[in-house]
Amino acid sequence: MPTDYMYITKCCEGQNFGQGQLSRYGNIELSPSAGVLNYGQGLFEGTKAYRKENGGLLLFRPEENAIRMKTGAQRMCMASPSIDHFVDALKQTVLANKRWVPPPGKGSLYLRPLLLGTGPVLGLAPAPEYTFLIFASPVRNYFKEGSAPLNLYVEENFDRASSRGTGNVKTISNYAPVLMAQIQAKKRGFSDVLYLDSDTKKNLEEVSSCNIFIAKGKCISTPATNGTILSGITRKSVIEIARDHGYQVEERAVAVDELIEADEVFCTGTAVGVAPVGSITYQDKRMEYITGSGTICQELNNTISGIQTGTIEDKKGWIVEVD
Repeated sequence: MPTDYMYITKCCEGQNFGQGQLSRYGNIELSPSAGVLNYGQGLFEGTKAYRKENGGLLLFRPEENAIRMKTGAQRMCMASPSIDHFVDALKQTVLANKRWVPPPGKGSLYLRPLLLGTGPVLGLAPAPEYTFLIFASPVRNYFKEGSAPLNLYVEENFDRASSRGTGNVKTISNYAPVLMAQIQAKKRGFSDVLYLDSDTKKNLEEVSSCNIFIAKGKCISTPATNGTILSGITRKSVIEIARDHGYQVEERAVAVDELIEADEVFCTGTAVGVAPVGSITYQDKRMEYITGSGTICQELNNTISGIQTGTIEDKKGWIVEVD
């Protein structure tokens, strides 16, 4: 859903981004030879603004998005905004679109920062100019099931990422390749696809757009971010919250065979929050998991969403007030 304003600024290769400006939401003009169109030189981020009961607006760990974009830009040979510039631009975008932030408990304002190689380049090389842009849209739940448990399909014919590739950065070129597997899975009634490592096809990696956790007793495990897996900000936060709640959390190689013994499985991400997984189908075998009241997933989701929306005190310095 289009909102009122977007933030935009540009810089030439080898220079720094200057202070941008807010403009009415609308189309942008690109050269047919723009680096992003020809060679996929682009990154995106995703974060949300939340409205408190008193009307105040909050951002959740925006500096982590800024750091991740900067890391991705280095990998993709791009100029990038500073951390302070990134956070300030988010605040400006939220304030300009504050009437679009849903009431407490009704959703959030999703913010999509883009870093694009917009300068013209025909030979394979970094673009001579870059554009940093942020637009926004009010959102509800990411999955059509809402808070209902997800049903995942373990994909063996397609890979999401490969060793020494770009799976650990949020480049735009990571996402179109997952569409075929995702569409095929949804036609069969699944919510999304769970990918395995490309080298051995024995270890879990991540879902199309979110990280995955498995739980057995008081132990929670999640695949280590070893270069092929995106280091999610919700993932990082959930790990810390879980340890605060007395759970043992392991970041390691998680074998697909461990799905058989798991009590719970859940996904994490900016868009999905902490989403319960009701079943996973692997090699025609369907495995089901505990969901609902009293689960680890619910406990962690209640805590992180409470911090994000200001109903639980932020003792970690994760919340940034927008004023």
